[in-house]
Amino acid sequence: MTHQDELKQLAGEAAVQFIEDGMVVGLGTGSTMKFMVNALGERVKKEHLSIVGVPTSERTKEQAHSLGIQTKAINEIDHIDLTIDGADQIDPDYQGIKGGGGAQLWEKIVAINSTKNIWIVDETKMADELGSFPLPLEVIPYGSNLLFSRLKKKGYHPVFRMNGDKYFLTDSDNYIIDLHLGHIKHPHELALELDQMTGIIEHGLFLDLVNTIIVGHKDGPEIIKAR
Repeated sequence: MTHQDELKQLAGEAAVQFIEDGMVVGLGTGSTMKFMVNALGERVKKEHLSIVGVPTSERTKEQAHSLGIQTKAINEIDHIDLTIDGADQIDPDYQGIKGGGGAQLWEKIVAINSTKNIWIVDETKMADELGSFPLPLEVIPYGSNLLFSRLKKKGYHPVFRMNGDKYFLTDSDNYIIDLHLGHIKHPHELALELDQMTGIIEHGLFLDLVNTIIVGHKDGPEIIKAR
């Protein structure tokens, strides 16, 4: 493993200790989450832990099933006790950008319906300001070129995310447009603007959502109480 992978593993393994028997747990998506789901699979196997996972992507669902973790779709449950997910960038106010893996729509639906949210990251994800990581937008294909032009005129430097020579498709068969903003001075104002733009289904600004952040450092995981 790379040094960064080792830090991700530290954070993922620390997060699993917050899961208790009988919980309904949202399972996020991404490279750090792979380590967490692996660690959860070990607990399920060794401790006969009884939990229900609510996956935020098809790939997380497949990983969970391969490890013997029971999962249900979000429409099959009536509450989520805790969601654990990664983040692509976190600022000093504990606001975040997510969606580098293209799952921000499902991730946000699960997050806002969770009693508590934990983010697990390696130390490189902590930033002085949001924006150096591209901000993902999930958009419907219909009219997406015109939406792209509107975003370009605003100076937001949009780029369609590609999968080879084809558009990247989310699990809901939508496109992703990444905004290369560089700096996001006022994330709440930007979020409101994007919420009001027809054609954008969801953006990757996750604001005022996280309760606890676990940061992997070389000397061990740091646990931050965000809100």
